[in-house]
Amino acid sequence: MIWLLLIALALLIAIAGMWLFRVPRSLWAIPGVALALGLAGYAWQGRPDMPGAPKAAALVKDVDGTGMVAVRQSFANGAPSSDYLIISDGFARRGDFAKAAGVLRGAVRKNPQDSQAWLAMANALVEQADGQLSPASLYAYRRAGEAAPQDAAPSFFLGVAMIRAGRLIEAHQLWSESLRKTPADAPWRGELEQRIAALEELMRRIVAQ
Repeated sequence: MIWLLLIALALLIAIAGMWLFRVPRSLWAIPGVALALGLAGYAWQGRPDMPGAPKAAALVKDVDGTGMVAVRQSFANGAPSSDYLIISDGFARRGDFAKAAGVLRGAVRKNPQDSQAWLAMANALVEQADGQLSPASLYAYRRAGEAAPQDAAPSFFLGVAMIRAGRLIEAHQLWSESLRKTPADAPWRGELEQRIAALEELMRRIVAQ
């Protein structure tokens, strides 16, 4: 049944990409993610060889820098962006993550406590590496969290990267941390709770095999 595990993991990685990169700012808590999670459960329990069964490859989407920027901004609750971040976001929206990260290096040199710059740099470095975590991106995520200890965004985005790497236990820990830091009235709280519950369900199914 190893192939079922691989399908489930591939689907969850696709879910992370769909949620993080394909959602307009005003609609980032997209119901389509729930559908994708449902497909993950179907692939786990059902018969992927039957006609109409979900295919992991069909759900994997290319990274959309516009969506990535929009989701990060939604966590910022309208906080003003530095000139560096505005320029970097422009590069990220065009998918030029190398230039986006390069601009942000200047931002953190000027202000080492700029959590948003560290976070945007971490995200850009992950995408520059085709979704892979690196020592540099992990360092940037850590610095983002240290600069804003109560911000839910760094642990959320690092959790997404962990899901894309198939590291579900670490992703669950990070998303749980993000939830603890999320205000009770935050517009994304309910959606995050649902995603954590769906991740827990998938993990239970994996353990049960």
